[in-house]
Amino acid sequence: MTGSTQSPTAALSDERRFQILVDAVVDYAIFMLDPEGRVASWNKGAERIKGYSADEIVGQSFARFYTEEDRLAGAPQRTLQRAADASRYEVEGWRVRKDGTRFWAHVVVDAIRDPSGQLIGFAKVTRDMTDRVKAQEALDKARAAFTQAQKMEAVGQLTGGVAHDFNNLLTVITNALDLLLRPNIADQQRRRIIDTAQRATARGAKLTQQLLAFSRRQSLRPETHRLNDLIGGIEAVLRRACGELVELEINASPRPIAAHVDAPQFEASLLNLAVNARDAMPRGGRLTITTNAEEIDAGRAAEMSGVQPGLYAVITVADNGEGMPPDVKSRAFEPFFTTKEVGKGSGLGLSQVYGFVAQSGGHVELSSEAGAGTKVAIYLPAVADPIAAEADAHARPSAPGRAAGTVLVVEDDADVLQVAVETLKSLGYEVLTASDGPSALTKLQRNNSIDVLFTDVVMPKGMSGIELARQARVLHPELHILLASGYPTAALSTQHGLTDEFTFLSKPYRWSDLSDRIRSIRGLAH
Repeated sequence: MTGSTQSPTAALSDERRFQILVDAVVDYAIFMLDPEGRVASWNKGAERIKGYSADEIVGQSFARFYTEEDRLAGAPQRTLQRAADASRYEVEGWRVRKDGTRFWAHVVVDAIRDPSGQLIGFAKVTRDMTDRVKAQEALDKARAAFTQAQKMEAVGQLTGGVAHDFNNLLTVITNALDLLLRPNIADQQRRRIIDTAQRATARGAKLTQQLLAFSRRQSLRPETHRLNDLIGGIEAVLRRACGELVELEINASPRPIAAHVDAPQFEASLLNLAVNARDAMPRGGRLTITTNAEEIDAGRAAEMSGVQPGLYAVITVADNGEGMPPDVKSRAFEPFFTTKEVGKGSGLGLSQVYGFVAQSGGHVELSSEAGAGTKVAIYLPAVADPIAAEADAHARPSAPGRAAGTVLVVEDDADVLQVAVETLKSLGYEVLTASDGPSALTKLQRNNSIDVLFTDVVMPKGMSGIELARQARVLHPELHILLASGYPTAALSTQHGLTDEFTFLSKPYRWSDLSDRIRSIRGLAH
């Protein structure tokens, strides 16, 4: 009679087979907890990861695996409560081994219930994820180092470009001043020298504006404008910039589209794009400027530099020129990056466009392929109800006139003060001066005939121009106030509390700018 045989595994109970299986797992800590959180079972993986033997830990609270700060914050109790409420709780965090070292753990806790639904304990699985976290930290550090290296490269380009351009401008101005000091200069020659120095100064101011626009710290003066009108107003300039070989086509939306923008910066952006397109079509071609409106939903907005959803005015500038290879396209918005010959371009054109649009709450998209042309789409938040009175606000200031009144000029730089005084006197104003805030307040207290306070923002003796303006307004509620500074408005807002309560004039300014601004705050017609 042949007897049947049974394998050793089959002879074991289901519970014993399960325990053998759990004990064989060494990459995961698998153990049971009673309803109060005391350890009821312990596998080899738990011993390897946490450092405790079964004899040392069974019957002890699982809270000892948590960091001290987590224990004090009640994390162990919350873990059991959430697992009991939701049947499963999954979390990652720092845990502590027997020797006191920490490891990053991925933890899953399942609630165990009997057939009647009564909670009888918890099954807990813990995996040591420290190597993954360290690898991620190393990757993050490498990315940060790479990003820093890119930033330093950009700073190097920026520094070199700024030094080169400003040294050229200073050379022009310095030599012009030296020439003016020479005796017996003819009036015609003096006029030419002065014109040259003024052009250099204007170039320096434009360079500074472009740099500030790239860094999103340009002192913008946004107003509501109909974009079709702005483009139409500079169409002749755009056609001259394109030259005879490039055909310019403007497809304006039949629907008026308005946006809250700084008109000169918008016009400068279009001009920069037109010049870039012209240079990309040395043998001629077509440049098309199109305007329309587009509704941007939340998903698309998240992809567009995180702009706000809503209605946008879209200005597209497209050419059929040489286009850009991928390596050039990826660097197109970097400051001072240019593929043009030395002396043919500063590399700040697209940087200015990017900075202006970003600071205006918009987005720029660049599409280009080598040999297939380039398209730049500018998205600006649209104004749903255009202000018709501002439709022609892009027009150039009219010639300044003369207006009677008394202006108190507060400026700590003697040269700037002198220039302001001479300018205001030439415009017909009576002028009083002060070199700091306290002195200015004294004059305001003694003189009730002052019509306008014109003050620098950053001044000595512990009183800024903004503080002076506020105290002056208390003394004379009807006083007209104009602030000025060479610092960007973003820095003035952060460091000195500049707000929209007072009219602001950016330095450097021309005498026509000063005249127009004073007339504006006094409500005088041009």
